[in-house]
Amino acid sequence: MSAKRDEPSVWTRLTAEDAAIFDTFVVPRYLAMFGELLASLVIEGPDAQVIHVNCRTGYPDRTLATRLPNSHLYGCDPSEAALELARHKAASKLGMVYEYRVADGFPIPFPDGAFSHGISMHPRPTPDERSKLLSELGRLIAPRGQLLLALPLRGSFQEIADLIREYALKFEASEVSTAVEAAALVRPTAEMLREEVAKAGFDFVEVDSRMRMLKFKSGRDFMNDPVARLILLPEFRSNLGIAGSEKIFAYVRDAIDKYWSKTTFELTVQVGVVTGRRL
Repeated sequence: MSAKRDEPSVWTRLTAEDAAIFDTFVVPRYLAMFGELLASLVIEGPDAQVIHVNCRTGYPDRTLATRLPNSHLYGCDPSEAALELARHKAASKLGMVYEYRVADGFPIPFPDGAFSHGISMHPRPTPDERSKLLSELGRLIAPRGQLLLALPLRGSFQEIADLIREYALKFEASEVSTAVEAAALVRPTAEMLREEVAKAGFDFVEVDSRMRMLKFKSGRDFMNDPVARLILLPEFRSNLGIAGSEKIFAYVRDAIDKYWSKTTFELTVQVGVVTGRRL
């Protein structure tokens, strides 16, 4: 195994306060959309060895432990505060065997081919980062093992993209117009994701998807919501890759209040889970 480590391709480290907020609000309101579909696609078998890359606070590990009797579950994440919550939750499930380790880059400190299942939820969206993650999962998953990767597909959050396009048109901001069009292409289609996973060495690759909606009462509610604050807004800003995003998202906030003043603002989420097998 090479000693070289890539730059982190995971979420940022959570403080203890944000880890608690993440587990209390983000998991049930948002990540459950992905975790429920992922768990339903797990190939069941005894004595499974499961690696959860970027596990955050350990969702949906307890569900996986129920579906995979006598399994051993290993999680890794850059946030020790998040891992402490994951350990606490795992300890509350009778008979669950687990280990959670801090890891902030690739390769993760586990041997090649050690796992029957490898999962990751909502990785950062760029193709380069997905490629690194898929390569690492390919290294970790044993022959006949299963990959499960859950993430938003292209078409997710299109309402925000439309409001940014409106900002660009109104203020004749050509660089914003170019950036939002490029950002819209960062997330994969189902077919692109299928091809990426096959290229990483997996067979029998399938993508399952569901459309879901996230609801917000107002622009301020959207901006302050833990899902937006801890996941969506950092990704939007990163994908746009331009200075002055504070003005752009202030416009988005005010536009939501204007256009949805008498109704609920709904944000589209194209929930996708790709599965594949190592042969």
